[in-house]
Amino acid sequence: MNRLWRHRPFPVTKMEQLLRLVRESYEQPIQGESRPAELVSANELGVTFIGHSSFFLQVGGRNVLIDPVFATRLVVLRRQRHPGLLPEDLPPIDLVLVTHAHMDHLDLSSLRRVVRSTRRQRGRAPEIVVPKGVDDLVARFGFRRTHTLEWWQQTEAAGLNVTMTPCQHWGARMFRDTHRGYGGYVLQSARHSIYHSGDTAYFNGFSEIGRRLKPEVALLPIGAYFPDTYRVVHTSPEEAVRGFVELGARWMVPMHYGTFRLGREPMDEPLQRLHAEAERLGIDSQVKALEEGEIFRL
Repeated sequence: MNRLWRHRPFPVTKMEQLLRLVRESYEQPIQGESRPAELVSANELGVTFIGHSSFFLQVGGRNVLIDPVFATRLVVLRRQRHPGLLPEDLPPIDLVLVTHAHMDHLDLSSLRRVVRSTRRQRGRAPEIVVPKGVDDLVARFGFRRTHTLEWWQQTEAAGLNVTMTPCQHWGARMFRDTHRGYGGYVLQSARHSIYHSGDTAYFNGFSEIGRRLKPEVALLPIGAYFPDTYRVVHTSPEEAVRGFVELGARWMVPMHYGTFRLGREPMDEPLQRLHAEAERLGIDSQVKALEEGEIFRL
């Protein structure tokens, strides 16, 4: 019996893991609540955590969404905390950035809501930036302009400079569409620079991103790192801190934790380990962990 167990097909093992995550995602009611967006002046930078890897940024007088996911479910996996903001309560959006095609970063229903809300308020849709090979997934929504980028390519979108950065992950939405790109972004205005890594494992590219683009604020993932095999594509909290130090950014805002059960670590462990490592290095004052809907202003 034990010999048969050890040699179960890989798809069977992955399906059992998924079913367990789905079952656990329904064990408790969804926590938290959405709140109105807090707006800043054109000279300020506002970073509002929506949940998971989703952010509402106010930079250079523009309103930007990164990886907006407002859905209650990813197909069958239910979120654990409500999004801090809802698209219908946001001001008109100038620009949307999508880091890769995974469903917890590119949610079709959320993009549709963002476009509808902005059109209703302003009469035209936002622009969108996606990795090369992802544009077909967003073509149906009528974005005013679609920019596609590869690593280190730059474009001007909605009056902001956007550079796509490398990462260590993968981009297929399902299984066979491995042509789809993936990465992070550095978003720059005349006054501010902010880096969203996308999903990534620790890799030696953090120092190069910092040297070339000098981000002021770094949004870095800290969850879905256990079992250890997950760290091939996700950073542990300690690795995220190491990446932050190598970037040379002034502030770190953690993400990719607490919203969806994607790893086997306890839901409250990533933040605990993050603060412990930052305290050990004497940089915990530079870590700004935000609640859903909370804003960090510069």
